[in-house]
Amino acid sequence: MLDTISPPEGRISKKAVKVWRLANLIGEAAILLVIAALLAAGIHFGWWRWLIITLWVVGGASVLSAIYSIFIEPVLTQRYWRYGADDEFIKLRSGIWNVSEQTIPMTKVQVVNLKQGPLLRRYGLYSLEIETMGSSHSVPALPEEEARTFRDRIAHLAKIREEED
Repeated sequence: MLDTISPPEGRISKKAVKVWRLANLIGEAAILLVIAALLAAGIHFGWWRWLIITLWVVGGASVLSAIYSIFIEPVLTQRYWRYGADDEFIKLRSGIWNVSEQTIPMTKVQVVNLKQGPLLRRYGLYSLEIETMGSSHSVPALPEEEARTFRDRIAHLAKIREEED
Protein backbone atom coordinates (compact mmCIF):
# COMPACT_ATOMS: atom_id res chain seq x y z
CA MET A 1 0.00 0.00 0.00
CA LEU A 2 1.25 3.48 -0.83
CA ASP A 3 1.91 6.04 1.88
CA THR A 4 0.16 9.34 1.41
CA ILE A 5 2.41 12.34 0.95
CA SER A 6 1.56 15.11 3.37
CA PRO A 7 0.89 18.54 1.86
CA PRO A 8 3.57 21.24 2.24
CA GLU A 9 3.11 23.53 5.23
CA GLY A 10 6.01 26.02 5.02
CA ARG A 11 5.08 29.57 4.08
CA ILE A 12 7.18 32.19 2.40
CA SER A 13 7.95 35.45 4.21
CA LYS A 14 5.35 38.21 4.50
CA LYS A 15 8.13 40.57 3.40
CA ALA A 16 7.74 38.98 -0.04
CA VAL A 17 4.62 41.10 -0.55
CA LYS A 18 6.73 44.28 -0.29
CA VAL A 19 9.36 42.91 -2.68
CA TRP A 20 6.79 41.86 -5.28
CA ARG A 21 4.90 45.13 -4.97
CA LEU A 22 8.08 47.10 -5.57
CA ALA A 23 9.11 44.90 -8.51
CA ASN A 24 5.64 45.10 -10.07
CA LEU A 25 5.52 48.86 -9.49
CA ILE A 26 8.76 49.30 -11.43
CA GLY A 27 7.53 47.16 -14.33
CA GLU A 28 4.08 48.69 -14.50
CA ALA A 29 5.47 52.24 -14.25
CA ALA A 30 7.73 51.57 -17.23
CA ILE A 31 4.79 50.31 -19.30
CA LEU A 32 2.60 53.27 -18.33
CA LEU A 33 5.40 55.72 -19.18
CA VAL A 34 5.76 54.23 -22.66
CA ILE A 35 2.00 54.42 -23.24
CA ALA A 36 1.92 58.02 -21.94
CA ALA A 37 4.84 58.98 -24.22
CA LEU A 38 3.10 57.42 -27.24
CA LEU A 39 -0.14 59.21 -26.35
CA ALA A 40 1.66 62.54 -26.00
CA ALA A 41 3.44 62.00 -29.32
CA GLY A 42 0.19 61.02 -30.99
CA ILE A 43 -1.63 64.11 -29.78
CA HIS A 44 1.32 66.41 -30.57
CA PHE A 45 1.91 65.05 -34.08
CA GLY A 46 -1.76 64.56 -34.96
CA TRP A 47 -1.79 60.80 -35.42
CA TRP A 48 -4.95 59.07 -36.61
CA ARG A 49 -7.86 59.36 -34.22
CA TRP A 50 -8.38 55.58 -33.97
CA LEU A 51 -4.75 55.18 -32.86
CA ILE A 52 -5.16 57.77 -30.09
CA ILE A 53 -8.36 56.06 -28.91
CA THR A 54 -6.59 52.69 -28.95
CA LEU A 55 -3.75 54.12 -26.85
CA TRP A 56 -6.29 55.47 -24.32
CA VAL A 57 -7.94 52.03 -24.09
CA VAL A 58 -4.58 50.28 -23.71
CA GLY A 59 -3.58 52.86 -21.09
CA GLY A 60 -6.79 52.24 -19.13
CA ALA A 61 -6.29 48.48 -19.28
CA SER A 62 -2.70 48.96 -18.12
CA VAL A 63 -3.87 50.99 -15.12
CA LEU A 64 -6.26 48.18 -14.14
CA SER A 65 -3.47 45.64 -14.63
CA ALA A 66 -1.17 47.76 -12.47
CA ILE A 67 -3.73 47.94 -9.66
CA TYR A 68 -4.09 44.15 -9.70
CA SER A 69 -0.39 43.34 -9.96
CA ILE A 70 0.73 45.87 -7.34
CA PHE A 71 -2.00 45.61 -4.70
CA ILE A 72 -3.77 42.25 -5.07
CA GLU A 73 -1.50 39.67 -6.72
CA PRO A 74 1.45 39.86 -4.24
CA VAL A 75 -0.84 39.28 -1.24
CA LEU A 76 -2.57 36.31 -2.86
CA THR A 77 0.71 34.79 -4.08
CA GLN A 78 2.22 34.96 -0.59
CA ARG A 79 -0.93 33.55 0.96
CA TYR A 80 -1.12 30.48 -1.30
CA TRP A 81 2.59 29.58 -1.71
CA ARG A 82 3.64 26.48 0.32
CA TYR A 83 6.79 24.41 0.50
CA GLY A 84 8.06 21.51 2.55
CA ALA A 85 10.34 18.50 2.62
CA ASP A 86 10.47 15.13 4.28
CA ASP A 87 13.02 12.32 4.03
CA GLU A 88 11.88 11.33 0.53
CA PHE A 89 10.32 14.33 -1.21
CA ILE A 90 10.37 18.09 -1.61
CA LYS A 91 6.85 19.44 -1.97
CA LEU A 92 5.95 22.76 -3.59
CA ARG A 93 2.48 24.24 -3.99
CA SER A 94 1.79 27.56 -5.68
CA GLY A 95 -0.79 29.36 -7.73
CA ILE A 96 -3.74 31.62 -7.22
CA TRP A 97 -6.04 30.64 -10.08
CA ASN A 98 -4.15 27.65 -11.48
CA VAL A 99 -2.73 25.66 -8.60
CA SER A 100 0.51 23.76 -9.22
CA GLU A 101 1.62 21.00 -6.88
CA GLN A 102 5.10 19.59 -7.42
CA THR A 103 6.64 16.62 -5.67
CA ILE A 104 10.38 16.25 -6.23
CA PRO A 105 12.10 13.02 -5.16
CA MET A 106 15.20 13.67 -3.04
CA THR A 107 17.09 11.12 -5.13
CA LYS A 108 16.71 13.38 -8.21
CA VAL A 109 18.04 16.58 -6.59
CA GLN A 110 21.45 17.56 -7.95
CA VAL A 111 21.96 21.20 -6.94
CA VAL A 112 20.47 23.48 -4.29
CA ASN A 113 21.28 27.20 -4.60
CA LEU A 114 20.42 30.36 -2.74
CA LYS A 115 19.98 33.50 -4.84
CA GLN A 116 19.46 37.08 -3.79
CA GLY A 117 18.90 40.07 -6.07
CA PRO A 118 18.92 43.72 -4.98
CA LEU A 119 15.24 43.81 -3.93
CA LEU A 120 15.47 40.55 -1.98
CA ARG A 121 18.72 41.76 -0.36
CA ARG A 122 17.02 44.98 0.80
CA TYR A 123 14.48 42.90 2.74
CA GLY A 124 16.88 40.15 3.89
CA LEU A 125 15.28 37.44 1.76
CA TYR A 126 16.62 34.64 -0.46
CA SER A 127 15.22 32.57 -3.29
CA LEU A 128 16.01 28.85 -3.02
CA GLU A 129 16.59 27.05 -6.33
CA ILE A 130 16.41 23.28 -6.58
CA GLU A 131 17.79 21.68 -9.72
CA THR A 132 17.21 18.15 -10.92
CA MET A 133 18.37 16.44 -14.10
CA GLY A 134 15.56 17.75 -16.23
CA SER A 135 14.13 20.74 -14.42
CA SER A 136 14.61 23.61 -12.01
CA HIS A 137 12.29 24.62 -9.17
CA SER A 138 12.29 27.72 -7.01
CA VAL A 139 11.01 28.71 -3.58
CA PRO A 140 10.82 32.54 -3.51
CA ALA A 141 11.38 34.96 -0.67
CA LEU A 142 12.58 32.97 2.33
CA PRO A 143 14.18 34.70 5.32
CA GLU A 144 17.96 34.12 5.43
CA GLU A 145 18.10 31.68 8.35
CA GLU A 146 15.11 29.69 7.10
CA ALA A 147 16.54 29.57 3.55
CA ARG A 148 19.93 28.34 4.74
CA THR A 149 18.37 25.74 7.04
CA PHE A 150 16.06 24.45 4.30
CA ARG A 151 18.93 24.36 1.79
CA ASP A 152 21.16 22.45 4.20
CA ARG A 153 18.37 20.01 5.03
CA ILE A 154 17.69 19.28 1.36
CA ALA A 155 21.41 18.97 0.62
CA HIS A 156 21.83 16.55 3.53
CA LEU A 157 18.81 14.44 2.58
CA ALA A 158 19.83 14.45 -1.11
CA LYS A 159 23.46 13.82 -0.13
CA ILE A 160 24.82 16.84 -1.98
CA ARG A 161 28.29 18.00 -0.96
CA GLU A 162 28.86 21.74 -0.71
CA GLU A 163 31.86 22.97 -2.65
CA GLU A 164 33.77 25.82 -1.06
CA ASP A 165 34.65 28.73 -3.37
